[in-house]
Amino acid sequence: QVQLVESGGGLAQAGGSLRLSCAASGGTFSRYAVGWFRQVPGKERELVANIMRTGVITYYGESVKGRFTISRDNAKNMVYLQMDRLKPEDTAVYLCAADRDSLGGYRYWGLGTQVTVSS
Repeated sequence: QVQLVESGGGLAQAGGSLRLSCAASGGTFSRYAVGWFRQVPGKERELVANIMRTGVITYYGESVKGRFTISRDNAKNMVYLQMDRLKPEDTAVYLCAADRDSLGGYRYWGLGTQVTVSS
């Protein structure tokens, strides 16, 4: 059983930066693809970025491409999301998830960290 804990959220101004961290424990983290999602009340959960096991292959949603960077350190069981040039529409709860199945679902989820971007 893998436990995921997000951190690094908070309040930022538009144009600013935040770095989110996802710490994993309880499993062989390096075996899993990991994704960052965001959730806004009343809207569908959105995939922001994901990263494959070795970190070579990454994916970004169109709304964050060129502004956000996902990375991982398997030795430390960590995944990061560097968020630059933040916009108010980036305001959401950000969650990390691990162990993606063939249909794109994830088995393990963290509880999330709130990111609020002021204009």
